[in-house]
Amino acid sequence: MNPFEMVVLIVAIVTIGKVLSSRYGSKDQRRTSRGELPAADSGENLRLQSEVARLNDRIRVLERLATDPAKRLSDEIESLKND
Repeated sequence: MNPFEMVVLIVAIVTIGKVLSSRYGSKDQRRTSRGELPAADSGENLRLQSEVARLNDRIRVLERLATDPAKRLSDEIESLKND
């Protein structure tokens, strides 16, 4: 293979690679001109935001339980058992 054929082959491979990566690129690459994700992802974003909020609430409860005195903790557990 002569050097000219090798250069043409490399250019063809790079071009095909760029076309495929632009067509099948990741979600981060598919941003609008203002830098936002397409509207199709907004439903999943809302679901993830609500899940994060729920997890943050659980973390707050666990932190409160971990830092409360033992007596108060046992009283809360007993009140939950009675409900």
